[in-house]
Amino acid sequence: MHEIKLPISDDVIRSLEVGEPVTLSGVMVTGRDAAHKWLIETFIKKTRQPQGDDLKVYDELKKLLNGSAIYHCGPVVSGLDTKEYKFVAAGPTTSIREEPYQADVMKHFNVKGVIGKGGMGPKTLKGCEETPGVYLHAIGGAASFIAQRVTKVLGVYKMEFGVPEALWVIEVNDFPVVVTMDSHGGSQHAVIDESSKKVLDDLLARPY
Repeated sequence: MHEIKLPISDDVIRSLEVGEPVTLSGVMVTGRDAAHKWLIETFIKKTRQPQGDDLKVYDELKKLLNGSAIYHCGPVVSGLDTKEYKFVAAGPTTSIREEPYQADVMKHFNVKGVIGKGGMGPKTLKGCEETPGVYLHAIGGAASFIAQRVTKVLGVYKMEFGVPEALWVIEVNDFPVVVTMDSHGGSQHAVIDESSKKVLDDLLARPY
């Protein structure tokens, strides 16, 4: 078990390989579809002009994400009225939806860890090699357990996206994940896809 503190150095990232269990402690940021699309369009491809507090939030995210992690998570949060926020449920959401964006976000913000479930594709795998970074598989179906690893909600950005899609800044302790895509081109998801395809091809080739 690798016990890793955020932010993560390149040396630590390069030491990690597919299949290794990890616990994370430190500050990370949640982000899903709306957040990734906004980051790409406004600050990376610049097809959209910054509006409102966009530039201020960008400056904060540049500091928060540098060497840290993005968690694909749409949390259930209490304390919305009082702003005394607490995560009630914090399970991972399906990561492949961010495949068009993730590598570019990793490189631009120097994101070292991408956390979610279900894995990602070749563009993100290349991003893991180049940034460098890793994809970390979180436990699906354990939303309340994972929420207990969130020790503090430090803030939130872009609440206009809605609670699940906002960028929540959280402090975690011993957050459990497994490396399933590493910085050396290894992807457990690609291995499973290939083996599943072989089984399917074998089944389809059988005479009836």
